[in-house]
Amino acid sequence: MFGLKRRTWAVGGALLAGLVTATVAAPTSTAQPTPDTAVQAAPAAPTAGKTVLGYFTEWGVYQRNYHVKNLVTSGSAAKMNYINYAFGNTANGQCTLGDSYADYDKAYSAADSVDGKADTWDAGALRGNFGQLRKLKKMYPGLKVLFSFGGWTWSSGFTQAAANPAAFASSCYNLVKDPRWADVFDGIDIDWEYPNACGLNCDSSGPEALAKVLSAVRSKFGSGALVTAAISADATSGGKLDKANYASAAQYVNWYNVMTYDFFGGWAKTGPTAPHSPLTSYNGIPTQGFDTSSAIAKLKAKGVPANKLLLGIGFYGRGWTGVSQATPGGSATDAAPGTYEAGIEDYKVLKTKCPANGTVAGTAYAHCGNQWWSYDTPSTISGKMNYTKNQGLGGAFFWEASGDTANGELIAAMRGGLG
Repeated sequence: MFGLKRRTWAVGGALLAGLVTATVAAPTSTAQPTPDTAVQAAPAAPTAGKTVLGYFTEWGVYQRNYHVKNLVTSGSAAKMNYINYAFGNTANGQCTLGDSYADYDKAYSAADSVDGKADTWDAGALRGNFGQLRKLKKMYPGLKVLFSFGGWTWSSGFTQAAANPAAFASSCYNLVKDPRWADVFDGIDIDWEYPNACGLNCDSSGPEALAKVLSAVRSKFGSGALVTAAISADATSGGKLDKANYASAAQYVNWYNVMTYDFFGGWAKTGPTAPHSPLTSYNGIPTQGFDTSSAIAKLKAKGVPANKLLLGIGFYGRGWTGVSQATPGGSATDAAPGTYEAGIEDYKVLKTKCPANGTVAGTAYAHCGNQWWSYDTPSTISGKMNYTKNQGLGGAFFWEASGDTANGELIAAMRGGLG
C-alpha cells in the first residue's frame, strides 16, 4: 500500500511499518533507570505452553484489504490468546502513532464491522482498527491485545529511547493508555531491531540498553500489564544474540517473541537457495547458527527461562527465480516476483501457485518452473509445535494474520499442535 513493503533482512526482522506519523508528547523526565531486580516482573503468560500470538498489521486494511473482521471469519480469533498490533513508531525516542487514520479514524460499514454495526461520527466514538479491536475483545473476552512498537523500519528511535528510558516509557504509557482507547490494549510489545547491533540502522547503546529500556517500561506499566519484546534469532558466534544482555532483560518481560524466520532470502540474489525458517541445521546450510533450534538453545544457555520464549512462524514464503536445482543450495538470478515485494509471498498464494514438493530441516520448499520457494505448511508447523512443547517453551507466534488462508489453516495447525 502506497509503496509500503515488508522487509526483514538480517535474520528475524518482525517487519516494517510505514505511513503517516502522529506524535504524542513525552514527559520531560530525565531519569535514566538501570535494571532493578526490585521491579516486579509479571509472571509468564497464564497459558504458558499453549500460547498462540499473532501479529495484525495496521497497514493491512489498505492494499491487502485485511481487517479485524477477517480474524473472526477465518476462525483465527477463536484460536489466539494474544494479538500484537503492529506497529507504532519510535520517533525521537518516544512512542508515537504510525497511521492515525487506520488506527482510530477509518469508518467501518456494518458489513465490514466485527459486530455488524456501522461506525458513527458521534463525539468520542472510536473508529478504525482500535474500534474494531475493542469490538473483537467483547466478542472474545479472553483475548488480549498488545500495542507493538518498532519493527524493521521504525526501530531507529530506540537509540534515543535508550538514552532516556524513563521518558520513553512515559510516552509509551501515555499513548497506550490514552483514554480514547485505554481498554483496547492490555500491554506493550517492544520490537527493537536490534539493540546494540545493526538492522536497518545500527545501534551502539551498549549490551545493557535493552534491559534498561524494558526495566523502565515495566516500572511505568506495572506488574499487571503485559510487557513483551520481539528479539533476534541470530545464534552465530558474536551475532545479534551476543550483542545484548537478553538474560538480564528477561526479568522485565512476560515473554520474548523469538523471530525464528528470515534467516535466508532473495536479498542474496544469486543464492544459494535455502529455507528462510529452518527448524534445525542441515548439511549445506549457508550460515551455521541461522536456525531455530540453535537460537532457542543459545537463549536457554544464556539463562532465559524456556517458558518466556515463543517460537516464531512465518505465514509467508521467501523465494528466488532463475533456479534449476530442486533441492536447497541451488544458484539463482534474482529474488522471485511477489505480489507486494520481490522475494516474498503469502502462504495463501504459494500453496496453489507453487505447492511444496520437499522438506528440509523441519520446513518445506517448492520448486516450480524456475522459481524456488520455502515456507511452512500445516504439516511442518505441526512438527514445530511438537518441538515447542518438547522444549518447554511458552508457545508460538506468527507474522502475520493476512498471510493465512481464508479459513485459517496455518493458525489451526498451530493451535492443534499446542493443544
